[in-house]
Amino acid sequence: MAFETQRLIHTFAALADLGQEIAEKSDFEEMVRSSFHMLLGSLAIRRGALAEYEAGEETLRFIANRGFGDEFPAQLTLKREEVERLLGSFAREAAASERRANLPLDQKELLDRQGVELSIPLIVRGDLIGLVLLGGKASGDPFTDEDRELLDSMARHIGVGIKTHRLLEALEQKAEENRQLYDGLRQIYKDTVRAFATAIDIKDKYTQGHSERVGRYSGLIAGELGWSEDQVEGIMIAGYLHDIGKLIVERDIINAPYRINAKESKELNQHPAAGYEILEPIHHPYADLPLMARHHHERLDGNGYPDGLKGDQISLGARIVTLADSFDAMTTDRPYQKRRTLDEVIIDLRMNAGKQFDPQVICALCRALLKEIQGESKERRFRKLLGKGYIDDERIVPLLVELISDLDPQSTPLAAGRM
Repeated sequence: MAFETQRLIHTFAALADLGQEIAEKSDFEEMVRSSFHMLLGSLAIRRGALAEYEAGEETLRFIANRGFGDEFPAQLTLKREEVERLLGSFAREAAASERRANLPLDQKELLDRQGVELSIPLIVRGDLIGLVLLGGKASGDPFTDEDRELLDSMARHIGVGIKTHRLLEALEQKAEENRQLYDGLRQIYKDTVRAFATAIDIKDKYTQGHSERVGRYSGLIAGELGWSEDQVEGIMIAGYLHDIGKLIVERDIINAPYRINAKESKELNQHPAAGYEILEPIHHPYADLPLMARHHHERLDGNGYPDGLKGDQISLGARIVTLADSFDAMTTDRPYQKRRTLDEVIIDLRMNAGKQFDPQVICALCRALLKEIQGESKERRFRKLLGKGYIDDERIVPLLVELISDLDPQSTPLAAGRM
């Protein structure tokens, strides 16, 4: 009884250690090597080899070898009918000799020359995963039925480990393929949106490129506010599409080379609501897009349109697009006025902080511009958008610093929150 108890404890300990080894190892080759060495060590077996079966090529490819030497083959051929015979013998719990008999004759002779005494198929849910070939025990004693039970159990653990690792690799490959597909679809979506933006701006010969620039300014502001990459991408899309409602406005009104009258202004002012109606039925990755189009002419003081919203009734995303839209309007030529100098724009931002524009959003724009001027940002995105020679560093830096200090003395970043 004491011997039987000791044997059971040994078996349980060997299986527990093997299970932990397989579960903890993320590297496939390390898992195979260490778990196979544990199998050999469980009965002090001198030589052994572990093969993985590749069904598509009908081969057993050896992935671990201990003690068999250089003459041992790198792989063995195993046809489908031979696999079925091997699986059948295992299902009947046939003796090791019968399992060996189900290998091709030339392979049996080769394995005999190498001193293989025991072969154990690795079978998981009826599929052949691989094969364990074992030499004799160091003691010279023959394998007992209890030994074979232990080795069969350990081999099943290793087979499950190999199968699990291969499934995870397949899942990772599929996940990578899906990620590439998603990235491709995402790029198609962005390209389509930018094509829409171009179509919008083509209608206005004086402001071509406006929607593109508003999208980029919106992204710069959101990035400075600490928004995530996905949120920044979303606000850029909102910028690209903010004027989509102009598609329903008469071209003559949009291109009028003068300040339009009240009637024309009323028609033009319908474009935010029209933009909402165009975008709302469409399923977008960024849920607030239609509302940002609708509210990009709202003002903090409630004097905007179309809904006369005030303060926090206007989403942060809409407040960002509002500033980006106005900043581009002030820094580009229009049919009825030349673009302002940058110091004039900064003065306008100061005058309208808290009225038309969110002070924290103004600070984010100014901080992003200041960082580029002072060399903290190397991308020179503002200079590309505003054009060469527009930014006078010596004049602008003090104005930016003063405005940031006045509007946000604590320089507390604003969380992204809801777009």
